[in-house]
Amino acid sequence: MPTSAAATPEVLEYAAFTTDPAGGNLAGVVLDASGLGEAAMLAIAAEVGHPETAFLNKTPSRADRTFTVRYFSPKTEVPFCGHATVASAVALAERIGPGRLVFETQAGTVPVEVVADEGGVLWATLTSVEPYVEPIGDLDVAQALDALRWRIDELDPALPPRIAYAGSRHLVLAAATRDRLADLDYDFSRLARYMTDRDLVTVHLVWRESADTFQVRDPFPVGGIVEDAATGAAAAAFGAYLRDLGEVGPAAVLHLHQGVDMGWPGLLRVELRDGDARIRVSGAAVPVPVRAGQVP
Repeated sequence: MPTSAAATPEVLEYAAFTTDPAGGNLAGVVLDASGLGEAAMLAIAAEVGHPETAFLNKTPSRADRTFTVRYFSPKTEVPFCGHATVASAVALAERIGPGRLVFETQAGTVPVEVVADEGGVLWATLTSVEPYVEPIGDLDVAQALDALRWRIDELDPALPPRIAYAGSRHLVLAAATRDRLADLDYDFSRLARYMTDRDLVTVHLVWRESADTFQVRDPFPVGGIVEDAATGAAAAAFGAYLRDLGEVGPAAVLHLHQGVDMGWPGLLRVELRDGDARIRVSGAAVPVPVRAGQVP
């Protein structure tokens, strides 16, 4: 966290997609970013060191629960971040009460509903912007696999590589085995260059445990992070990917387990609704003290 309170606004810290402060993905949240320019926000995000820090402002001439939001990793701005959205929504709900919020992001308008469970834990459900899925060429896939140090025969042929978007772009690659997913040792610089050239935010690595349950991992070198511990934007894109392939029906609920191999387990609930192209992603968030080791 920034050390000079006089120079920077307060940065709150939350773990998203978990009810346990020792799990999930860390996000910084600045509830009042008024007066902060892009350089200042990037500097704060770099000093905080979490995969993303969200910067909120009240949106002029809009309802009291509407905010403009920008998201910064330690290295760059991204158009949308799911786990920082969940963290920000919970932080707001702790101060102004649960209910509907609207986040105006660079990717578009993202409604968020926050509710409290019977134990008082706050859960947020974001509704993505309109998603899309597009093919990726064999050469591009081969270059990604080389950077990951994976082989083509280690992929699940039932879940072919695709680019998927639900606020930010992700390359979806499905491992044929749990062991392949568990062994993540990639070329950081090479994968970062590959992703930058294709405007990718993460590579979404998945292994299908059952029809509606997946283990997932997300390398995030373009953000200066080896691996993201819970990636809501990629989860939304993955829901669109499965629907595009016909692997799920028009209405479905998926459960994505992420961060398990990092020792920071989180759970992302992904919902598809019949007649609505948008994807809903839900998770809890809790405030946390600083947790060492987030930035390798």
